[in-house]
Amino acid sequence: MKKNTLTAPFFLLVIVCSLSFTTDKGDFCGIKNTAFKDGEMVTFKVFYNAMGAYIGAGEATFTTTIERYNGKPVYHHVGEGKTFSFFDNFFKVRDKYESYVDTSTLLPMKFIRNVDEGGHKIYNNVSFNQSANTAVSTNGVFNITDCMQDVVSSVYYARNIDFSKYKPGDKIPFDMFLDDEIYHLYIRYIGKESVKTRYGKFRAIKIKPLLIKGTIFEGGEKMNVWISDDPNHIILRVESPIAVGSIKVDMMSYRNLRYPLSSFKGLR
Repeated sequence: MKKNTLTAPFFLLVIVCSLSFTTDKGDFCGIKNTAFKDGEMVTFKVFYNAMGAYIGAGEATFTTTIERYNGKPVYHHVGEGKTFSFFDNFFKVRDKYESYVDTSTLLPMKFIRNVDEGGHKIYNNVSFNQSANTAVSTNGVFNITDCMQDVVSSVYYARNIDFSKYKPGDKIPFDMFLDDEIYHLYIRYIGKESVKTRYGKFRAIKIKPLLIKGTIFEGGEKMNVWISDDPNHIILRVESPIAVGSIKVDMMSYRNLRYPLSSFKGLR
């Protein structure tokens, strides 16, 4: 198996953060969208810590619009990440990920990855045929498993999970297609707690995603993710060690959420 190339401190973090999921794919087949809507935008700031203090390293933005693809209504999810100009001198990131998701099944129909991470550029355009269990990428045709997700669609699908059905320690599995390979992943549900971020205090649901080993992150369950304990289930904070130091991601702004952000407890 080739080495996974998700290296940026944005998308393996912010994307895998809300997702990353043994054989029964339970909640990753057949649930409906009740968490997000057309026009939603959420922005995150990425902080890096190597010498005892976190400093701003970059930002990422996720947007959702309703469009049509191959004659079907789809959610067009776009995630874009970039380092700030100061960090460009060390590891410049300019990433764009797009997923076209069937509104009736929440399964991806098309996925585009166009990234430049430290000078390492990747472009891959994938068309999914979920009924035939195939994926046609820039590099060829591949067999896939049922209810296949991509790295962006997984985030939005995971937001619709009913975490009240799970006990602390339970795993929620799913399969993801990335770099022309299938990864069998899961989220481990930890429980509920309060979290204080740069934005403010929230009631939160805490999860630990199983990470794919790469050049920035180690594999395993070392990442902690907090999502809002309200029907939106947006990411609030992510914390993880990396190869050198650690990173933290905080939600900094949002627009057009489907519901009021009722998990918000105040600025202090």
